[in-house]
Amino acid sequence: MILRKKDLLERILLVKKDEERLVILSFFYFFSLLCAYFILRPIRDEMGIFNGAVNMQWLFTGTFLTMLVIVPLFGYLTKRFSISKVLFYSYSFFTLHIFIFYFLFSQFGVTKLSAIFFFIWLSVFNLFIVSLFWSFMVHIFSGDTSRRLFGIIAAGGSLGAITGPLISNYLSEKVTVNNLLLISASFMMFSIIIIRTIIRMKKVDAQKHNLITLRNGTFGNNILNGIKKTFSSKYLLGIVTFMLFYTSVSTFLYFEQAHIIEGNNLDSGSRIAYFSKVDFITNILAAFGQLFATNRLIKSLGVSIVLAIVPLCIGLGFIVVSQKLSLAAIAALLIFHRAGNFVLIRPSREILFTATSTEDKYRSKNFIDTAIYRGGDAFTGWVFTGLFSLGLGLSTIALIAAPIALLWSLNGFKLGRSLNKKEQNITSEQLSHEAE
Repeated sequence: MILRKKDLLERILLVKKDEERLVILSFFYFFSLLCAYFILRPIRDEMGIFNGAVNMQWLFTGTFLTMLVIVPLFGYLTKRFSISKVLFYSYSFFTLHIFIFYFLFSQFGVTKLSAIFFFIWLSVFNLFIVSLFWSFMVHIFSGDTSRRLFGIIAAGGSLGAITGPLISNYLSEKVTVNNLLLISASFMMFSIIIIRTIIRMKKVDAQKHNLITLRNGTFGNNILNGIKKTFSSKYLLGIVTFMLFYTSVSTFLYFEQAHIIEGNNLDSGSRIAYFSKVDFITNILAAFGQLFATNRLIKSLGVSIVLAIVPLCIGLGFIVVSQKLSLAAIAALLIFHRAGNFVLIRPSREILFTATSTEDKYRSKNFIDTAIYRGGDAFTGWVFTGLFSLGLGLSTIALIAAPIALLWSLNGFKLGRSLNKKEQNITSEQLSHEAE
């Protein structure tokens, strides 16, 4: 029997016919967001080194403090407006800032002060828009459906992350930084159009996708309630711990890379080219893995194993890298770390929130994805700087990071087990209600 094209795609990608439209829209929604970000990311990384690798902990601290201001502001939005308006206002807010930077760079050029503000702003921009995207996704898709589809949807982001550096790299010699800002803004505006299209969809299976428009008051009146719930829930605290381990490892790798690059005395153009190449390779691997491996690995291995396996490999990688440290070795480990995050860790971490309340999906999740994330970055940045100031070499610091990655692996395994218990409890409650 010859399979039709749609049947073949369903077997390969595991997308059911009634899910196709929603998955395609979500795919291009994430594509647009990450394309907008990755057009600007090489510029951000260059601006970070522009002010000196030894000062980068200050940039991470500034980003964390900015997050602390934005989190209650977001809490106010969720209290006052429906989710559709929260999404629209949030993305419009960040798009407006792209135009503001366009004006500043056009009028005054790039200065040390504007480089600092741009680095901090883009770091906030990245975490906030991606966190909000995944909050929307875990709201739309159920736990079982998310296991099948999150890898494919995440692949849209990876393809956007591939396209962004290609656009940036190709146009960097033909246009100014200002023009790249305008191109990035156009992708952000396209994502806003897609959001409104998803929300307006009339024919969606409520049981499978649970797509609803949230009204005012759904989250309660206390805009800081999401923060309180984060620290009062053992399950959410487990996710906080996982995030802190993740950011610690990420920051160690990022700072190691920055110090090695600075030590190699590369010029600005070479640094931007290097960052673009690392992003390109990472996202090629991520897109392929998300399309053909994520859903199958999560279904076959389970969330516990998937959350544990990448940190375990990274811990072993730190041990290997510490023996012979070089830019190529750090780049390889960094690429594995980022690709592993996109293919396995991030989709699995988002699945953890499918078993939480609506408030947890937006307020608590946003707090963890932004303030906790950047708080971990800032703290680890100062730890790295302290170790470096004490005279410890980069190889020794890499060896210190290894046990952190191994603890991260153990934490991920336990989190997956906790998710299984929560899902079993939810199923038991549903069966009990049906029996009544």
